[in-house]
Amino acid sequence: MDQSHIRNFSIIAHIDHGKSTLADRMMLLAGSITEREFKDQILDSMDLERERGITIKASAVTMEYEHKGEKYMLNVIDTPGHVDFHYEVSRSLAACEGGLLVVDAAQGVEAQTVANAHLAENCELALAAVINKIDLPAARPEDVAMEVENLVCIPAEDCVFTSAKTGEGIENMLEAIVEKLPPPAGDPNGKLRALIFDSQYDDYRGVVVYLRVFDGTLKVGDKVKMLGTRDEYVIADMGKFMPKQTKINKLHSGEVGYFVAHIRTIDTIHVGDTVTLAGDPATDALPGYEPPKQMVYSDFYPGPSTQFPDMRDALDKLKLNDSSLTYIPITSDALGFGFRCGFLGMLHMEIVQERLEREFNIEVVQTAPTVPYEVLLNDGTVQEVDAAGELPDANFLEEIREPIVKCDLIIPADSVGNVMQLCEDRRATYQKTEYLSTDRVILTYKIPLAEIIYDFYDKLKSGTRGYGTMDFELIGYFKEDLVKMDILVNNTAVDALSVIVHRSKAQIRGRALIQKLRKEITRHQFEIPLQAAIGTKVIARETIRALRKNVTAKCYGGDISRKRKLLEKQKAGKKRMKMVGNVEIPQKAFMAVLESGEE
Repeated sequence: MDQSHIRNFSIIAHIDHGKSTLADRMMLLAGSITEREFKDQILDSMDLERERGITIKASAVTMEYEHKGEKYMLNVIDTPGHVDFHYEVSRSLAACEGGLLVVDAAQGVEAQTVANAHLAENCELALAAVINKIDLPAARPEDVAMEVENLVCIPAEDCVFTSAKTGEGIENMLEAIVEKLPPPAGDPNGKLRALIFDSQYDDYRGVVVYLRVFDGTLKVGDKVKMLGTRDEYVIADMGKFMPKQTKINKLHSGEVGYFVAHIRTIDTIHVGDTVTLAGDPATDALPGYEPPKQMVYSDFYPGPSTQFPDMRDALDKLKLNDSSLTYIPITSDALGFGFRCGFLGMLHMEIVQERLEREFNIEVVQTAPTVPYEVLLNDGTVQEVDAAGELPDANFLEEIREPIVKCDLIIPADSVGNVMQLCEDRRATYQKTEYLSTDRVILTYKIPLAEIIYDFYDKLKSGTRGYGTMDFELIGYFKEDLVKMDILVNNTAVDALSVIVHRSKAQIRGRALIQKLRKEITRHQFEIPLQAAIGTKVIARETIRALRKNVTAKCYGGDISRKRKLLEKQKAGKKRMKMVGNVEIPQKAFMAVLESGEE
């Protein structure tokens, strides 16, 4: 097909603004699927995506559309909307020339709408605005179009009004894609250069590589070379998603598709690498992607029914499909061998844990999440620490720096007081206020990342009656008065429960944590002290009482010394048992660290 008749674009929006339903409706109108095949979120193939009603993985699909008697090839990439999957969006945008900015006609511009629009502008993408869900009773499309004009500088009269649910306005949207978004600008006769934007593992075919061809032509039988790893493969099969996998023999400049080359080793394919021909290689690689920055770390250990090698294999395969996941092997006195995993956020962590359990049948014991810190040592060196157990001894520490994020909160104007109070409680620093309209406000704060990863979003939703949304980005690491708080169970420090906290909140946090632990750890035959300590100073203590048998039940009558003798004998037995007994700490106890914030 003529390159001028190709359009590569992403659908970008906030969570639940109708991206996936819009993609379904476009495929139905373009004839890629039939009315019988049409169902909600056909591109969300994962069970998790359907259950949660969110997009987790970006999906690529090719469709053909006829406009004014000429055929066009539309390559659409449906992207996630949640802040945790921001990296998926950035990868998708690098493979496109244009974007559909979708906004809910009832809810208006939200935090991720703004963030994704700025991301698209940084990638120099042309944007077409779509106001979706105009069939809702609370829809206010004209007002929302003005919000889009004020924030993203797309004229309100250029916005397309649609309803993905009823199909209204979809034809106008497809016309806007053809007329407003530019065609790809690659050289069809040049040396092959194609960008890998995703991959997944198939048990029968090996690695399936998703790519966008920028220059040249790729065909079955070609011997290709990865410019990053220098590995070479022969293409055995290739095709496009239409939306089912459809085999083809060639991929031309500007097209999106996949190839299979019997690649069995998972670590040889890197997202962002450039594919070229081994016999006639290109000299310059495509820009690729910045490596993702992990915001949350958690330790994953195999459960009772899982072996360590099985968990390692499952993580290897999952990383191929999710390049923002990182992991390194670790050991713990309490939990044995496991992995320290890095995630983009809390939702990303939950998704990875559920995918391990569902797709690979791996039972996971997980510790409470932490954020990365920078530590300046006495000798002037700086090192990154992602768990309290890795913190050097206080004698070698000069300062601890914690990650600070710039957080944009879009909230109703009448909730400003509640949200400001919430931010003040989380050690936030106020930056500015902007009014989107008379009843909607953008508050900007600088907040420590550790203060928002737990329950900040839930409390924001509660304080705004469900209307508040947030987006954040890391701005750097700054010095704070932070300390390592150890948790001692039966006078023994449990490394997996240690946390780094601000000194001003250490006592409140420590007391809340051991009160939670007291409820989760079952009673034993001996007394168990629970302590929170900073260095050698104990700042909070709780005691789990021992299980006791009434040894004096059968002792009636006679002198009191008879009962005392039995009680002293029981006391000596408890003392002896405490010296050799082990305390069993359940999985819930490790997650209690999560819930130990202010109530």
